[in-house]
Amino acid sequence: MIDQKQLENVESFKYLGSILRNDGRCTCEIKCRIAMAKAAFNKKRALFTSTLDLGLRKKLVKCYIWSIALYGAETWTLRAIDQKHLESFEMWCWRRMEKISWTNHMRNEEVLLRVKEQRNILHEIRKWKANWIGHILCRNCILQRVIEGKIQGRIEVTGRQGRRCRKLLDNLKERRGYSHLKEEALDCTMWRARFGRGFGPGVRQTTK
Repeated sequence: MIDQKQLENVESFKYLGSILRNDGRCTCEIKCRIAMAKAAFNKKRALFTSTLDLGLRKKLVKCYIWSIALYGAETWTLRAIDQKHLESFEMWCWRRMEKISWTNHMRNEEVLLRVKEQRNILHEIRKWKANWIGHILCRNCILQRVIEGKIQGRIEVTGRQGRRCRKLLDNLKERRGYSHLKEEALDCTMWRARFGRGFGPGVRQTTK
């Protein structure tokens, strides 16, 4: 209750252009983003399928199309089905860019060789997520405690059986681990060595 007004409980709502659900899943948001990115691609199809240099066209796709599809990806909790949707979208982009129809029966590996690419979209999301998490860790704010599950509260028990729900940090733990990332985020030099300049807390240099 806020200002004597009872808030309505809803299953999902849109905030800052992203769809948020009460179960924390992002499948609906990812599908919506992919649909928007495909629509944007089709509007500029003539540009992406033109005779421009291949490298330039790939940069245009990643800049204008992937940025639409991956808006807010730093906060996504990716399940196996979500990763399949994203990888399918990645291949959709390269196939449409090279005018490769499904009737050509060309395998994904052949398409990747033709555009001189590897499956990269999930790697980009992990990199963005690690960068965002690193900034949160450097600030030592309430959002950090929320992400780490240190905020006290009660969880409604529904009697649901099966595996536990996937959490935001699970994607980071699959690789080097959250603890390693946390140590690096607190060390400015180590952080820049991993992610390059422009990341991590700023350090003012003085000239003598």
